[in-house]
Amino acid sequence: MSSTQEVKARAPYFDFSHLRGDLFGGLTAGIVALPLALAFGEASGAGPVAGLWGAMITGFFAALFGGTNTQITGPTGPMVVVFAGVFASLSGNLSLVFAAVVLAGIIQILFGVFRLGQYIRLVPYPVISGFMTGIGVIIILLQASRLFGHEPEGGGTIPALTAIPGAMADPNVAALALGLLTVAIVFLWPKKIGRFLPAPLAALIIGTCLASFGGLNVPILGDGLKTGLPSFIMPSFSTDTAFIVFEAAVILAALGAIDSLLTSLVADNMTRDRHESNRELIGQGIGNTVAGFFGAIPGAGATMRTVVNIKTGGRTRISGMVHGLILLAIVAMPFMAPLAKAIPHTVLAGILIKVGWDIVDVSYLRRAHKGPRWDLILMALVLVVTVFVDLITAVGIGVFLAGLAYVKSIADQQLSAIDNEEVLALTADEKAILDQANGRISLFEFSGPLSFGAAADLAHRVRERAGKKAAIILDFSRIPHLDLSAVRAVETVATDAHDEGKLLFVCGMNKAVADVLAGLNADTHIDEARSYPTRIEALRAAWGAVAPAADEPLLADGALPAT
Repeated sequence: MSSTQEVKARAPYFDFSHLRGDLFGGLTAGIVALPLALAFGEASGAGPVAGLWGAMITGFFAALFGGTNTQITGPTGPMVVVFAGVFASLSGNLSLVFAAVVLAGIIQILFGVFRLGQYIRLVPYPVISGFMTGIGVIIILLQASRLFGHEPEGGGTIPALTAIPGAMADPNVAALALGLLTVAIVFLWPKKIGRFLPAPLAALIIGTCLASFGGLNVPILGDGLKTGLPSFIMPSFSTDTAFIVFEAAVILAALGAIDSLLTSLVADNMTRDRHESNRELIGQGIGNTVAGFFGAIPGAGATMRTVVNIKTGGRTRISGMVHGLILLAIVAMPFMAPLAKAIPHTVLAGILIKVGWDIVDVSYLRRAHKGPRWDLILMALVLVVTVFVDLITAVGIGVFLAGLAYVKSIADQQLSAIDNEEVLALTADEKAILDQANGRISLFEFSGPLSFGAAADLAHRVRERAGKKAAIILDFSRIPHLDLSAVRAVETVATDAHDEGKLLFVCGMNKAVADVLAGLNADTHIDEARSYPTRIEALRAAWGAVAPAADEPLLADGALPAT
């Protein structure tokens, strides 16, 4: 066991040495979370109070059982976008919607139990950038009509997009003015003041006070905000809805896992700590499972709230638990209900527009033209599919194309090394033999494990370069193993050499490679008598076999005359 692991093993589960910082960090994170939770709940379709309970339940349980000490969990833009789609697709049927949330939590727990945390983080950056930017665009589009005092008809991106021109043509002037003021506050609020009064909370207070005391005729939460303790919801689904619920659960689980682990990396960079990915997934899963039973929207690691927690003193899991308890105290206060009901929709829309903008990967977009063109194309494709199709399709397409691009890149490098004799690290004796052979021997060295991408074109490349040369040497010294594609490629090379009357020599082949070739009957035309341990031995044997008699002329390409 390493020293780091020993320290972690001895560390107490609850560390009270940073209690003051944890209390202040949790308090600040809870205050920042309040307007965001209300806004996310409103955007989800389940109602503002569902957002509050989601922040409280997931925040408390993910901190209690999770693997990132300073992580603040709650509703996030990506999770709310997906949840809103689930809510709309299931027609707001609570037992079905929250069955998907409970199942998503269970799937996340299984991710952690089966130690999949390290693999979930392997999604390529252009794909992450594309779907996160797409989610940011969706959030902005969904709130655009509300900024003008209108409610888009129907859920989803397309209805929200088509509703914008009508909302702009007939705006509620008071709502628009209040919404633009909210946007100005959240974007321009001084950072010094923000340490004590966060911009979203300031916008919420100022906007609500102006609407209430100024007598503005703007849509407010009103009776749509139901307070009190959450009701227990028994998840259920039928055979007709099982696939929809399961698909939604998988999307929520995967997205929540990615979102949380990315935030964990941010926390690690700030605290110089190291999170435990699998424990974090279990904690997130427990939080979302409990949230689903009480009609609360699902959550994930929230980057902004986590950063706020760390910057204001949070260092252990106690800070995340305090954040959840602060929200519980706010919800439980009797005088909070009338105040919350007075919050205008346009104020929450303005806050969410800033959230959407923060999710857009602006830093990459500004520099994208200077990077690889393929990465930009992939990012743009994932963005478009995220906005106009759905997230899981976008990520699936993105990962698939990124994988193909990687295989193509590796294959090109391997084939380039095969084609280029100048890259061979030849000894003086090996070079002397090749020079003396005057082109009658063709040497191919394979660089590392042959990918199936390179194997597909290997035989063609060998055939092209070997031409009419009398002997071919295949150097397997740097090949630890072969897959089926590579085996078939080697078999094709050997068959071509046999059919064209070329002598085939191999060297450096280990037992594992030889056994695979023999097991698949691909070594029919590989003569064991022409297999050598080292390259110099194979070169000497090949030269001995093709060296011409003193009076025998050579052709221009080094081949022997036809007999």
